[in-house]
Amino acid sequence: MFASSQLGVDLGTMNVRLFSQTKGLLFDEPATVAYNRQADKLMAIGQKAKQMIGKTPPHVEVTYPLRNGVIADFDRAKALLQQVFKQSSKQLGLAFKKPDVVMSVPFHATSVERRSFYEIAKHCGAKHIQFIEEPVAAAIGADLPVGEPVANVVVHLGAGKTEAAIISFGGVVACRSLRIGGNQLDEDIMQYVRQHYSLLIGEQTAEQVKIEIGSAPGTVMEQSVTIHGRDFVTGFLKAVSLDPTEVQTAIKESLWQIAEAIRAVLEECPAELSGDIIDRGVVLTGGGALLHGIEQWLSTELHVPVHVAPNPAEAVAIGTGKALRAMPKRLDAAL
Repeated sequence: MFASSQLGVDLGTMNVRLFSQTKGLLFDEPATVAYNRQADKLMAIGQKAKQMIGKTPPHVEVTYPLRNGVIADFDRAKALLQQVFKQSSKQLGLAFKKPDVVMSVPFHATSVERRSFYEIAKHCGAKHIQFIEEPVAAAIGADLPVGEPVANVVVHLGAGKTEAAIISFGGVVACRSLRIGGNQLDEDIMQYVRQHYSLLIGEQTAEQVKIEIGSAPGTVMEQSVTIHGRDFVTGFLKAVSLDPTEVQTAIKESLWQIAEAIRAVLEECPAELSGDIIDRGVVLTGGGALLHGIEQWLSTELHVPVHVAPNPAEAVAIGTGKALRAMPKRLDAAL
C-alpha cells in the first residue's frame, strides 16, 4: 500500500509519463491536450489528441502545455495531469488516493517555474510533492551509481531542451542546459524542405522523417522516404523524396550545438573526476538518444566513450519512481 502510493511523474515537453515502483510504467503518451473553446470542454489528451494536430476546426485547440521543459499553459497542463492521474488510478485502485509524488524538473528551472509544477501536482490530489532535477532522475533511471563518489556524465536529449550534467555523490557537479532538442530538429527539417523544395509540411511529418532516416553526421544510411505537403508557390499538393544525407544537412547545426554544450560541461569537470569520465564515458538518455548514429558521432567528437541508456526515453520517469528509495536526502534538499 505504501510503496504503490509513491509515484514518479515526468511531465515533459512532448510526453508525460507516470511510474510506480510496484506497477512500473503506468502512463506513457504525448503531452497533448485537445480543447473545445466553444463548449469550454476538454476533448482528449495523449495519443488521441496528438492525432488531431492540424486536422481540427478553428474552435478546437490542440496544444502542448509545456515548452522547453517548463509549463507554458498552466490550465491546460493541470487538465492534462488530472486526466493522466484519473486514467492511471484504475491500475492502482485505492493506493492511488493522495499519492506521494516525485516530479522531475529542469536543473535550471527557476523558483517560479518549480512553483508551477508544485501547484499542478497539488491540484491533482498529490499529498506530498518532491522535486528531482532531470539529469539526476535520468542517471538513476539509467542505473548509474549516482550516490557514489565517482563521475557520472549524463546527457538528457529531450524534446524541448538538452541537459548535460556531471553527477557525483548524489549531486550535480556541473550542468549545461540548451534549448535545443528533438523539436528543434523537427523544425530544422521543416525549414530545409521549405527552402529546397518549396514544400510546406507539418510537425508530425517532420518528426516521422527524423525517426525513420534522421542521423548524426557521418552515419551511412541507404533508405529514403517520400513526404507529402503543399507547394507554397503553386498551392498544389505534391510529394518529394528525401534521402538521409539531406536530413543530416538539415539538422547538423543543432547537433553541433549539442556537442559543444556537452564539451563545455566536460571542461568544467574537476581534475579528480576526469579519470572516471575517461573510464566510464557519457550516458545518453531521452528520445534524442535514439537518433541513428549519435552514439558513435559524439564519441568521436568528444574523445570519450558514449553509451545509450537501456531505456533512454523512459529513463527520467523510471528515475523519479526510484528516487524516494534511492536518494531521500537529495530529494529533501530539492524542496
